[in-house]
Amino acid sequence: MRIKIVGAGPAGLQFAALMKRHDPTHDITIYERSPRDATWGFGVVFSDRALEFLRADDPDLVAYLEPHFERWPEITIVHNDTRIPVAGNGFTSIGRLELLSLLYAYVERLGVKIEFETEMNSFEALGPADLIVAANGAFSWIRQENEQKFGTSVDWRPNRFIWYGATKPFNSLTLTFRETELGVFCAHHYRYAPDRSTFLVELEEETFRRGGFETMSPEDTIAHCERVFAKDLEGHRIISNNSHWRQFPAVWNERWSFDNVVLIGDALRTAHFSIGSGTRLAMEDSIALFQALKQTGNDVQKALPLYRDIRIKPMKAIWDAANVSLRWYERMDELIKLDPIDFAYSYMTRTGRVDHAEVKRRDPALAQAWEKLHAGEARAKG
Repeated sequence: MRIKIVGAGPAGLQFAALMKRHDPTHDITIYERSPRDATWGFGVVFSDRALEFLRADDPDLVAYLEPHFERWPEITIVHNDTRIPVAGNGFTSIGRLELLSLLYAYVERLGVKIEFETEMNSFEALGPADLIVAANGAFSWIRQENEQKFGTSVDWRPNRFIWYGATKPFNSLTLTFRETELGVFCAHHYRYAPDRSTFLVELEEETFRRGGFETMSPEDTIAHCERVFAKDLEGHRIISNNSHWRQFPAVWNERWSFDNVVLIGDALRTAHFSIGSGTRLAMEDSIALFQALKQTGNDVQKALPLYRDIRIKPMKAIWDAANVSLRWYERMDELIKLDPIDFAYSYMTRTGRVDHAEVKRRDPALAQAWEKLHAGEARAKG
């Protein structure tokens, strides 16, 4: 098969590797508009459960990446000055550029061609192909130019976030919520290298406007965030990588393909960063598309509907949970008034996928503390 992939993110790279490993005669080219050594953001994170799924379907790739991971066995929720560790929530992280660099080398050794600094912005420019894979992110031109064919909807959420890094290596995935005169500031932070962490700051829309961040300089914005999180940073600095305020687009497509064109990764759907599953979902898309092609003997017209059939149920469950999660963050200013234990419990159960029994299994101490606050309700929950 002649396969053209637009976008050299984890989704496109893993799909290329799976196809090329299965049949080295495939002619696969990936087109990436950015330079080889450029990426935005800092680290990416996988839950232990996410790695279990990926390991089951692509053990060779996970084994290749594992020596480069940072790991920790819990998450931490900080409610102003109260720290609440929550056990039973293991995570793994890696720098985004390191992950991409490892994947570039991996697919190139298999014989996949990657054309960096190559802007492909039309099907005519791509040329003939048996399969065109849109793996070019949340703002994919392939999807945007064919929204009616895909049945696209984009829901721009009101919260603002800015993706920073920090020089402090935090010991766990931590959600820090601090009340200020402007409103609640939330930092999503975790170590992705021995001396670096992701440090993503999120605000409700009204907090963003009250603070005047829309017109504040990048330097003053960093200085303000460093003051808010001074106790957490402990003298370390926030660092920028073309960091600027964004709103999250909740993308969905009713149809995933037309003709020989198919969507994967964030081009297909976005999942809010608060559930730490975006990269996992992208890579699982690639696995499902590969499985569909394998099962149909590379019959593209049969494989593309099968890809959706294989993938829709498990993917939609996580996407729905992500959308519930992002709405929890849109109520931070209200929720911060809760007792710290109630707040942590609300966080852990926010999507509906974790009930009291599951909290009790993961972290008996948190469940017991919550039960003391809600004795009657706890008995009702069993």
